[in-house]
Amino acid sequence: MEAALQGFEYHIRVERMLSLHTCEAYMRDLNHLGDWCLDAGVARPEDLTREHMGGFLSALDQEGLGQRSLARVRSSCRTFFRYLIQAGRLAEDPSSLLEPGRFLQPLPHVLSPEQVDALLAAPPLDRPLSLRDAAMIELMYSTGLRVSELVTLGRHQLHREEALLRVVGKGDKERVVPVGERALDLIDRYLFEARPHHDPLSRAPQLFVSRRGTAMTRQNFWQRIKAWAVEAGIDEQVSPHVLRHSFATHLLTYGADLRSVQAMLGHSDIGTTQIYTHVNRERLRQLHAAHHPRAKVRGPTGSAG
Repeated sequence: MEAALQGFEYHIRVERMLSLHTCEAYMRDLNHLGDWCLDAGVARPEDLTREHMGGFLSALDQEGLGQRSLARVRSSCRTFFRYLIQAGRLAEDPSSLLEPGRFLQPLPHVLSPEQVDALLAAPPLDRPLSLRDAAMIELMYSTGLRVSELVTLGRHQLHREEALLRVVGKGDKERVVPVGERALDLIDRYLFEARPHHDPLSRAPQLFVSRRGTAMTRQNFWQRIKAWAVEAGIDEQVSPHVLRHSFATHLLTYGADLRSVQAMLGHSDIGTTQIYTHVNRERLRQLHAAHHPRAKVRGPTGSAG
């Protein structure tokens, strides 16, 4: 996706020679799409579907983007998709069948608690980088952080004694999130055993640093969590945002109220959080269908009636 966006930027700046203002407007809109795709685990433009585009536009709508701005973003996306069609990378525009102002909102993909357990157990704790990854994955599942919040998290934002994390999210809105003991223990181990290997003079303000002692990127962590999912034997697509979805869904499954989940996720509108109630209901329906002896009506011979 990143390479495709770079190619499009070259196309409009050099080949079409559009004005600087127009190019910046296009790329500002399309960077929103790139960020959403990264969170959703969509690695290539070829993987984008109508449902993805509906979810992307719906997310912008729920964040309060005005209708004129939404129309502009949609127009930028369609120009980008036309470029990809001409380049032979797309067969059709994945946004072409969406009605203006009416966007699909697909249910977020979530991991089962057993899959989360396998993912959390995948990184060995005897190597600095894998210990760092284990602490980051555990913290993300414990708090529901966005990946951008996780990689920019400052050391001063963790209040160890109170088991709280002060997070600055979208729109510079601040929230306080509780942190589980397992995550705190792994962070303690990381700070004592692993971080000094990469930032011995403790110069970086970030809590988690790369092997060079600098801030990590969202793309870097996305690749790391994807690799650990493979190591854990999880065949499904796993991304930081999937872990955030799982955090919210599992909280509701085990009895948390919607307002509390909204506060922990940093959603300004509770309507954004309500999607997880639908996920929870669908998971319960699937469990019932799979395991209840009377979930399917059977005929006298034992076959489905």
